Amino acid sequence: MTTVEPVDLRADHLVRDPFTAFADLRERAPLARATIPGVDPFWIAVRYQDVRTVLSDPRFVNDVNTVDHPADPTDPAAATDPTGPTDPAAATDPTGPAAPAGPAEALAPAHRTEQVWRARGMPPECAGFLRAGVFGADGARHRRMRGLVHPAFTAGAVERLRPRIEQLAEEYARALVEHADPDGVVDLVAHFAYPLPVTVICELLGIPEPDRPQWRGWSSYLGRGAGPGLDEALRAMVAAARELIERRRAEPAEDLLSRLAAAEGDTLDPVETVSLILNLVVAGHETTATLIGNGTAALLAHPEQLALVRADPARLPAAVDELMRWRGPTIGGVPRYATEDLTLAGTLIRKGEAVMPILAGANHDPRVYAEPERLDVCRASAPDRDGPHDAHLGFGHGAHRCLGAALAHEEAVVAFGTLLRTYPQLELAVGPEAVERGPNPAAWHLAAVPVRLGPQAPTKG
Repeated sequence: MTTVEPVDLRADHLVRDPFTAFADLRERAPLARATIPGVDPFWIAVRYQDVRTVLSDPRFVNDVNTVDHPADPTDPAAATDPTGPTDPAAATDPTGPAAPAGPAEALAPAHRTEQVWRARGMPPECAGFLRAGVFGADGARHRRMRGLVHPAFTAGAVERLRPRIEQLAEEYARALVEHADPDGVVDLVAHFAYPLPVTVICELLGIPEPDRPQWRGWSSYLGRGAGPGLDEALRAMVAAARELIERRRAEPAEDLLSRLAAAEGDTLDPVETVSLILNLVVAGHETTATLIGNGTAALLAHPEQLALVRADPARLPAAVDELMRWRGPTIGGVPRYATEDLTLAGTLIRKGEAVMPILAGANHDPRVYAEPERLDVCRASAPDRDGPHDAHLGFGHGAHRCLGAALAHEEAVVAFGTLLRTYPQLELAVGPEAVERGPNPAAWHLAAVPVRLGPQAPTKG
């Protein structure tokens, strides 16, 4: 295997253009060591097949505490204490393969995601909620938590939600003219891409309408990834989630919050309940909002692709998949931990070592996608090379594939269709290179997408 220097995931060139930077790395070596300030070194996988393996091989887990003390897979109550102190980190060599396991082997590996969030300003008392969430669970505990909410996100459930999604999309799209300046320019992110999925997930959960602006504001701090206000936002979200559960316990309704309140004390402990609410609210709209913003900017910057979608709206589902592949919101997935010594892409991964799957690298792998840097809205329904087109990894893969993938996909299909129908002359108000990216280096997130609605826009009401 070709050896490469450790990769600083906060390096300017990688943050500025991760797709090109990871393309260069992907061709030099399938795996590399990576560093982030304040985080123990870890491996990154950048090729499609290796990323799929990390996401689906049961020898890789999300919960660091199961590496040396695996939970009984038949025991639905098996779970580690999410509120306990962080275990000491196992030392790793950032310049080469890990040293043989020594006396520290009995210690759980460092929780890389927790380290990232602590470096960003997460209050120490919130670490337990990070560990207790569905993203950090495996095996029986993961199935138990996911099973509680999964029925609300099945394809059938999403299809039943579609009329409401269409109604909301129509309302927010038509309201864009109310926010436009005299030249008909409006920020699509602030007034459409975010409000639509926020409203959908809040209605699904049962968060009262007066509380939703607060939840959106708190979530925006997490979307930025760091900065002033993150600690206060996290504390406020935890307190608000606890209040919502108590309210639903006293006044149950037909919503997910009531289901979670009823499960607390039996299927869920209090920390898991709060954590699951935070997972659903943040992940339930952040990815979708970013997909809608990224996707609209991409289509408007590629007139030939936009023309294909306008000419045949039936192409929209395939277009959403291609947009998720081409400029998906997530650069790298949650780190996974090896439960035993194993070989990945010809490299020895020691038990307890962390591997981060780089989705942006996998989704642009020329071993899978012909001309991966080219946006092609017909790609997902067409043969690729000599075989069928492989599914993109924008929503992940395996047991931890995004719980709300079907909902996010449907919201994006409806959003793009509604926008293009309502504003037949919609265009970017600035050049594609001037569209400002958000500050979170872990996500491809556009801070604003200024668009011009065009002369055929609906008149202000």
